[in-house]
Amino acid sequence: MAQPLVKKDDDRDEEADYSPFLGIEKGAVLQEARVFNDPQLDARRCSQVEATEVFFAVTKLFQSRDIGLRRMVYLMIKEISPSADEVIIVTSSLMKDMNSRTDMYRANAIRVLCRITDGTLLTQIERYLKQAIVDKNPVVASAALVSGIHLLQTNPEIVKRWSNEVQEAVQSRAALVQFHALALLHQVIRESGVNSQTGDRPFYDYLEGCLRHKAEMVIFEAAKAITELSNVSTRELTPAITVLQLFLSSSKPVLRFAAVRTLNKVAMTHPMAVTNCNIDMESLISDQNRSIATLAITTLLKTGNESSVDRLMKQITNFMSDIADEFKIVVVEAIRSLCLKFPLKYRSLMNFLSSILREEGGFEYKKAIVDSIVILIRDIPDAKESGLLHLCEFIEDCEFTYLSTQILHFLGNEGPKTSDPSKYIRYIYNRVILENATVRASAVSTLAKFGAVVDSLKVRDRATLYLNTLGDGSVSETDKYVKEFLFGSLDIPLTNIETSLKNYLEAMVSFVLLEQAQNPTEEPFDISSVPKDVKSQPLAEKKAPGKKQTGLGAPPPAPTSAADAYERLLSAIPEFASFGKLFKSSAPVELTEAETEYAVNVVKHIFDRHVVFQCNCTNTIPEQLLENVTVIVDASEAEEFSEVGTKPIKSLPYDTPAQTFVAFEKPEGVPAVGKFSNMLRFTVKEVDPSTGEAEDDGVEDEYQLEDFEVAAADYILKVGVSNFKNAWESMDPGTERIDEYGLGPRESLTEAVNAVINLLGMQPCEGTEVVPNNSRSHTCLLSGVYIGNVKVLVRLSFGIDGTKEVAMKLAVRSEDENVSDAIHEIVASG
Repeated sequence: MAQPLVKKDDDRDEEADYSPFLGIEKGAVLQEARVFNDPQLDARRCSQVEATEVFFAVTKLFQSRDIGLRRMVYLMIKEISPSADEVIIVTSSLMKDMNSRTDMYRANAIRVLCRITDGTLLTQIERYLKQAIVDKNPVVASAALVSGIHLLQTNPEIVKRWSNEVQEAVQSRAALVQFHALALLHQVIRESGVNSQTGDRPFYDYLEGCLRHKAEMVIFEAAKAITELSNVSTRELTPAITVLQLFLSSSKPVLRFAAVRTLNKVAMTHPMAVTNCNIDMESLISDQNRSIATLAITTLLKTGNESSVDRLMKQITNFMSDIADEFKIVVVEAIRSLCLKFPLKYRSLMNFLSSILREEGGFEYKKAIVDSIVILIRDIPDAKESGLLHLCEFIEDCEFTYLSTQILHFLGNEGPKTSDPSKYIRYIYNRVILENATVRASAVSTLAKFGAVVDSLKVRDRATLYLNTLGDGSVSETDKYVKEFLFGSLDIPLTNIETSLKNYLEAMVSFVLLEQAQNPTEEPFDISSVPKDVKSQPLAEKKAPGKKQTGLGAPPPAPTSAADAYERLLSAIPEFASFGKLFKSSAPVELTEAETEYAVNVVKHIFDRHVVFQCNCTNTIPEQLLENVTVIVDASEAEEFSEVGTKPIKSLPYDTPAQTFVAFEKPEGVPAVGKFSNMLRFTVKEVDPSTGEAEDDGVEDEYQLEDFEVAAADYILKVGVSNFKNAWESMDPGTERIDEYGLGPRESLTEAVNAVINLLGMQPCEGTEVVPNNSRSHTCLLSGVYIGNVKVLVRLSFGIDGTKEVAMKLAVRSEDENVSDAIHEIVASG
């Protein structure tokens, strides 16, 4: 487009040359520039020299009438973007240029003013901007329209008042003005929201009417426009979704593709609105056009529910081999999103990702799968161990060095945090032996991380001992002591060595304390003096249970803990052997009052996916024999639990305790809670006191038991730490979650502290559970292990005011940020 003619001023000297550096003294500039060489740079002063001084110098150039130089002035002011105080200096000059006879000045002044001005000044120049929009000169009109497009982001209400002028500009003869006017009008329409009074949206009725047009392209574009409306509601989407659903079964591939692509975008923001199309989209999985099939699959993954996951996985398995890597990557990303949406389905989705990881594919495809597995491991705690194993299996045959090194690096960070890090060592060690130098180096670093992080002093001490024994690696086979140490066998019972070492150390302590004349430690410990015969169990461990001893005279604790005894008991029952490792067993909860006919208490055994209730029953009536004893556990108030098995007591004689078990399944790794009501059901038979024999016939009977609950505290083990501060600081600060809670009125801080400790079921540390008398504030430190073997630390800060209202600040750190969030959820709902 030709530039408009510019009228020359009469008094302008056309021949005069004007330098932009006129009036600037070289010495002054060099003096100011010295600040750039200071040893201690003053950033603020440097900025002032570079920007502020330049800005003030540039403003003097408004006196020049050279068009080229003036354009440089406008550009400089726009780029520097002066502050509010500095804008005042150039505002009057720019407003003067807006009314200049030179169109180029007017256009550029409008652009600069709209760039640097605020809402207050904008209202003063609004009249000039409206006039500029309908100006005869296309350059001025376009400048005003483009400025309006930018101002719409910051001052939309002012720009919307220009609708009449903009519509007039649409009729301009200049194509550039038409284009900018249409662009501004389009933006205004998009910014126009739903009418708050009528609930109507501008132009919606027109778009909805176009859905009944004769032309298919018009129908599609109208449906697409409705789906792209800002803050569109489900009600507004419904007619557009209905039309797109009809297109899914069209005989024209282009319509099927357009419809499924639009529905795919809608599913990102309104997945429930697209669910009615799922049946039609499932038929598109087998479409000959692989682009359509891929979009259908990814849309179904976004809109499907938890129950449809397994069916979709079966369909995708056959589908993946027929599409290119670029489409496979799209499917993998959709599966990752689905797994994050339904974390309980991680097993099937993780297995699918693992299976396609072992199939043929390029680097980008394999990297997308590995990245997805890594994200799932980080975001779904229960998926960590299985996901790490899948990655270990992949690097056995991985042909990409980069992926192998990245997986090894990730293993070094996550593997030592699992319950059994040793199962990954074999895979890492194989990389040390079989791979190229780059992968071997990563494998060695990963092994070092395992050795540094895993809490196994035995392994580290053994490694140090062997390294010191081997020295520089030149062990002589004739070295008798080295060969005996490395290859000899230990034929002395470890129990005997332990006893002899204890006696040796006690003799040392006795010498120090009693100052005996003869030093029993003059000679080192001699292993040859340790007896090689196996000693019998000490009598102290064989004594029948009697009165509990206390103090120094008490025997050492039994080597087998209650948890180990419970685990052996449950693993011996075939119905429960497959439940995995026992996480926690609660203390017995009484279900009957004292001195009643039957005594029943329950122990809650927590597994990853199951909870087993062990009901300990005792018959206290000598004249009765109970048979087929079961406890009917009603879980109607515990919706996340479903009963999977029971084990009754066949016979329960008088004063002979026995156990009946009831097992429930729950969501994996989830601390499901609920209330259970109970009924003792049995067959009772009368017993002859003189002979002790029971009658043949019995009567079925029931006995009401107390209710009990599975609470959040049942999923946390009480495990203390020796130094809470060190343990806290060693935790990743990124997992910390802090919030404040009001605990309501309490009798004292002690009551509030005990309530929170009981709610969380964690171990108080360093005696902080004790609140000093008359204290108005207190800090309590707690430690524990959350289900999934995740260590968690809690710092509680309490305060009580004069009205006995208690406030609490809760800070949590753990090995998993999701666990930190879960602790807060427990407190918030408790």
